[in-house]
Amino acid sequence: MERGIFEGLKVLDCASFIAAPAAATVLSDFGADVIKIEPPGSGDPYRNLPNLPGYPVSPHNYAWMLESRNKKSLALDLGKPEGQAVLRRLAGSADVFITNFPPAVRQRLGITYEELKPLNDRLIYASFTGYGEKGEEANKPGFDSNAYWARSGLMDLVRADLDTTPARSVAGMGDHPCAMALYGAIVTALYKRERTGKGSHVSSNLMANGIWASGVLAQAKLCGAKFQERRPRERALNAVTNHYKCRDGRWLILSLLNEERQWPALARCLGREEFITDPRFATKAERHARSLELIRIFDQIFATKDLAEWRRILDGNGLVFGVVGILDDIPFDQQMLENDVLVPFEGGDMLTINSPIWVDGSKKKPPRHAPSVGEHSDEILRTAGYDEAAIKQLRAAGTVA
Repeated sequence: MERGIFEGLKVLDCASFIAAPAAATVLSDFGADVIKIEPPGSGDPYRNLPNLPGYPVSPHNYAWMLESRNKKSLALDLGKPEGQAVLRRLAGSADVFITNFPPAVRQRLGITYEELKPLNDRLIYASFTGYGEKGEEANKPGFDSNAYWARSGLMDLVRADLDTTPARSVAGMGDHPCAMALYGAIVTALYKRERTGKGSHVSSNLMANGIWASGVLAQAKLCGAKFQERRPRERALNAVTNHYKCRDGRWLILSLLNEERQWPALARCLGREEFITDPRFATKAERHARSLELIRIFDQIFATKDLAEWRRILDGNGLVFGVVGILDDIPFDQQMLENDVLVPFEGGDMLTINSPIWVDGSKKKPPRHAPSVGEHSDEILRTAGYDEAAIKQLRAAGTVA
């Protein structure tokens, strides 16, 4: 099998839930050896996510499968000095240490950057937090629903209008983009290490990524821009960049940014060729001035055919639009399958979601199923230099499981 880009890179995933561990997952896709450090017994609390009220019911732990593929599990009690000693030994030969514990917890466990750096001056210490590492909110717990989605303004901005309640997020929708930011920070530090021979502290946080995601409008606010009324789709200012419901209840969104050139083709697709010369809609200015009237007409037309038929018609005429996807589409999305967005687990028994980066000439690992709690504890300890007697002692004390 071809060597991965990060083959031989040793990564300690000392984090929980999604964003920070998912950064380690991307490293593992490219061949890094990732050790997942989790508490003995029930393991990482993230393993329990699908059991929470409201989550899809499945015989498979889908959340854990996605975030922990390719990793090895070391069940280690970091609340004990002996467990901390094991972690320090592992950090002494690791390349990357990833954590999202609040700063106060890191200090209590003795795993701050200042404490690990003397053990290994080549170590990349990757820190992820909810609200950053400074200020009065540094130790405040953060999830993507609050620190990314709500704090950034996104939760407010995606509302149809001011009378609509703020939109709820879905699991991991902010965490996964944040994971790519932390991955980018780690890779940048690895490049720096190639030039200097020294490791470094890198960081990212949910709040910063949320404001980056809403950056266009956030920057407008920072520039003192005057904002317009938020309008529902029925009152959108442009009918050709709006979304419409088809006969089968599915939605599509038109995205005709070059509408002067594309308007005649759209009129023909909709069976209303007369609109090309109709003085009400013949020019861009007239179409925008009568957007509400045009939206009502489009609503009636799009309601006459199913989504699949509209896709054939619009695609066949080179018009830019998007399908408002639903989860039922995903397993059968040929475009995703052909582009390795969806890939099979090793053994080919089930699909999983690939990390969204590809490098020509460097294949990723076939995704290996996520480990059980402590599945690789003995193997990891032996590799770190512990003999059988020492391992037995750590197990007897409950430090390792």
